[in-house]
Amino acid sequence: MDLADGALLLAAGLAAGTVNAVAGGGSLITFPALLAVGLPPVPANVSNSVAVFPGYGAAVAGSRVDLPRGRLLITLVPTTIVGALAGAALLLVTPARAFEVVVPFLVLGATAVLAFQDPLRRLVGHPRDLPPRRRAVTIQAMVALAAVYGGYFGAAVGVMLVAGLALVLDATLARVSAIKNLLSAVIGLTTVVVFALAGPVNWAAVALLAPATLVGGYAGARLVRRLPPVILKTVIVLFGTTIGLYLLWRALA
Repeated sequence: MDLADGALLLAAGLAAGTVNAVAGGGSLITFPALLAVGLPPVPANVSNSVAVFPGYGAAVAGSRVDLPRGRLLITLVPTTIVGALAGAALLLVTPARAFEVVVPFLVLGATAVLAFQDPLRRLVGHPRDLPPRRRAVTIQAMVALAAVYGGYFGAAVGVMLVAGLALVLDATLARVSAIKNLLSAVIGLTTVVVFALAGPVNWAAVALLAPATLVGGYAGARLVRRLPPVILKTVIVLFGTTIGLYLLWRALA
């Protein structure tokens, strides 16, 4: 790895950390960068999952004042861990092709849910009107699906979490984003443990990317708190649409 490769990874890590904190999808910056410096696809994916984790941790620190108090996070963390473990296991033991075809539609579907959040709420009911048991089961199912996806690939997991949580939680988008940051960090930590033990991690690339995602993640989380909800929602929808279309093009190419 020469100086130009190192500079590319540092820039990609900074941008990815910021994007992950704001909308999710930063892995679509770092993953191609790792491919560009010569890593094969599977080591690039595994190394990317390890490298972006510090950015998620920094995003949690930057948005901690918006995290809710109470039982919600306590009940969601175990589901997130189990889902991420399942996704990481899928990456290590199964062919990637079938999942690659499904992923773009998951991302585009999640983006559409967020974009049409208000009409969907009128259709299924506002979160405050849902029976508590139904709301709890729905949240758990959405988080489990996102965690499996995050453990497997990870790009745009933030979009999926924001879309699902915003539909069933009666909370501001800034609070939903803070919950997204925490759950993304849990997914990231789980995959770090799995891949560090059993995956082909390129630690030199991780050493360059991780500090940059740390800085970008904290800066992005602080930016979220200053963005009006309409602008934040628009940014996330634009990112999600772009990511989904890119993944679809890559899967069908």
